[in-house]
Amino acid sequence: MSATGQRYGIVAGVDGSTASDAAVLWAAQDAVTRNVPLTLVHAFNTFVPTFPQIPMPTGDVMWPEDDGRTVLEQAVKIAQDAAPAGQNIAITTELNYSPPVLALTDMSEEAEMVVVGCTGRGALARVILGSVCSGVLHRAKCPVAVIHEKAADVPHSHRAPVLVGIDGSPASELATGIAFDEAARRGVALRALHAWSDRELFELPGYDWTAVEAEAERNLAECLAGWQERYPDVVVERLIVRDRPARQLTEHSESAQLVVVGSHGRGHVSGAMLGSVSNSVVQSVRVPVIVARPS
Repeated sequence: MSATGQRYGIVAGVDGSTASDAAVLWAAQDAVTRNVPLTLVHAFNTFVPTFPQIPMPTGDVMWPEDDGRTVLEQAVKIAQDAAPAGQNIAITTELNYSPPVLALTDMSEEAEMVVVGCTGRGALARVILGSVCSGVLHRAKCPVAVIHEKAADVPHSHRAPVLVGIDGSPASELATGIAFDEAARRGVALRALHAWSDRELFELPGYDWTAVEAEAERNLAECLAGWQERYPDVVVERLIVRDRPARQLTEHSESAQLVVVGSHGRGHVSGAMLGSVSNSVVQSVRVPVIVARPS
């Protein structure tokens, strides 16, 4: 899964918020693990909110520039402090004069991963993701890691497994590859979860869940087989559950250090990791989430 030829390595969007600081910390640690550069980006729009759009006067741009440089300096310090003793991170910074979603989406075409912060877990945060986080998740051309502002407070062990949602779709295949790679780099186990969530079938008289479960186990084994050959040292735990995928992923995330999901699925009967599922997981879990995005 390495992309050492990528121009930017790991890209982290920064704005000086608590969530942004958490994202920088995680991005720096992942860059060290992958041995790739870290690019810190602060982007701001130089247009006033009118129609047609009018560029801001030169004097009015200076304050956002100064603020952006300060934010980037703070982010560099966080990233440098995150590196283990004796290890250096190749860090570059970029002050981008465009809307944050556009800037990060453009850079995603030459990045191994984009990392963004997401604010809070309150009632509003569960319903609506931050505009930048949501925009990047929908448009990026590479995987996107979402880090919650309280991620550093989550009481999980560095020996905790990586959790991945699997449904057999192309997006799930991408997620599986990322999850195996992350588990291998961290030296931890991989927990592969498949949720069968068509409740209408379960409620039919005489419905044989045992037969369905056996088929699901075979399908899951097929999805994992090639990756297990590629990553023989990764211990895999398989989970087949009869429930909604988002709820099960959220529940099992409490004992994981990272969750990986696909950006869409393939149908309601298969328990697919639909966009609504990945969005729900991003909003609900406290640990970092990587959403697999097609290039």
